[in-house]
Amino acid sequence: MIGNFGDCEVFSFHATKFFQTFEGGAITTNNEQLAQEIRLMRNFGFGGLDNVVQLGINGKMTEIQAAMGLSCLEILDDVIHVNCRNYQAYRKYLEGVKGVQILNYDAREQTNYQYIILEIESEKTTLTRDQLIEILQDHNVRARRYFYPGCHQVNPYKTLYPEQLNRLPKTDSLCQRVLCLPTGQATSLDDINKICQIIKQAL
Repeated sequence: MIGNFGDCEVFSFHATKFFQTFEGGAITTNNEQLAQEIRLMRNFGFGGLDNVVQLGINGKMTEIQAAMGLSCLEILDDVIHVNCRNYQAYRKYLEGVKGVQILNYDAREQTNYQYIILEIESEKTTLTRDQLIEILQDHNVRARRYFYPGCHQVNPYKTLYPEQLNRLPKTDSLCQRVLCLPTGQATSLDDINKICQIIKQAL
């Protein structure tokens, strides 16, 4: 099951995530010693009253964050339904558009359809991904370059590991092509239709 891989797993509960608590996240582990260190870390490293036993941060969850998380749990099925509906609408409206590939979710696998990811093949279109984003943003569409730039291209990694800058050509290529479109419960089918019409006209 998820949460049981490796020494530990880290989950984000940021407001953009499928399950969210405004901010924060969780770490899961089957290692009791590591779990204890993490528990100490989230509360300034306190091992008792006025007894700091290790370095720590203020990583405690607030009551309002917990309430948000509990309320999200109650509507997860509804969120998946809307995300799936939006994904199917994007697929329908963008089918056959030259130079646009939409990320294909395998219906046999359980997914939450959280993101609408396009790959813009600029060699097959009249525009680059960045030019298309500019057009979308000019129409007040919050499209984003996702996972851009690659971690190896930003500090501190590119300074610490300069020899890696040119060793991930496929990552670099995807970072120039991938585009994320709006979705979620605040995005209507009419919104999606309009967004797709802008993309079609632009290309």
